[in-house]
Amino acid sequence: MRGTTPNARAVLAMSLSAALALLTAGCAGAGDDARPSGATASAGQTPGIASAPGRVAVRVAGIDLAVTDAVAHLGPSGGTLSMTVRNNGTVPEHLGMVGTSAGGRGELVGAEGTEGSGALTTAGILLRPGTTVAFGGGGGPSVKLPRAARDTGGQRTLPVTLQFGVAGLVHLDARVSDG
Repeated sequence: MRGTTPNARAVLAMSLSAALALLTAGCAGAGDDARPSGATASAGQTPGIASAPGRVAVRVAGIDLAVTDAVAHLGPSGGTLSMTVRNNGTVPEHLGMVGTSAGGRGELVGAEGTEGSGALTTAGILLRPGTTVAFGGGGGPSVKLPRAARDTGGQRTLPVTLQFGVAGLVHLDARVSDG
């Protein structure tokens, strides 16, 4: 595309990818649990999804994804989300968006100097099959939480929504750590 900046091309690519995902989700067939494969549900309501504060596992319709040790480190100007994500599936996965219950979106930052798992691509943070990626560690990918995330109402968990390319929307309660 002549005459466009790399940022404009990246935004266009992400927009087209999101539009394609929305269009194909409506055409998807039923999954192993009789839900359309693009649908979401809370843990405990769907076979194959298990959660506890700081963790969630999704094992449905060929997806095998585990998020563990999820902690929201909150401060006056927002914070960060640390977690470990394991893709035990057979296809690459991407973490494309992180949202909080307070209505804010997190900012995804890719791992330093990498092109494999943990790298930021136009689809999000890459999670190759059979790999584990630690978010929030030295040199790894990270999630910066918005200022709105600090409004937990005194709760010791922060409801977080993770949007994956294959698994779709995954809801979990991250433990809260001040600072």
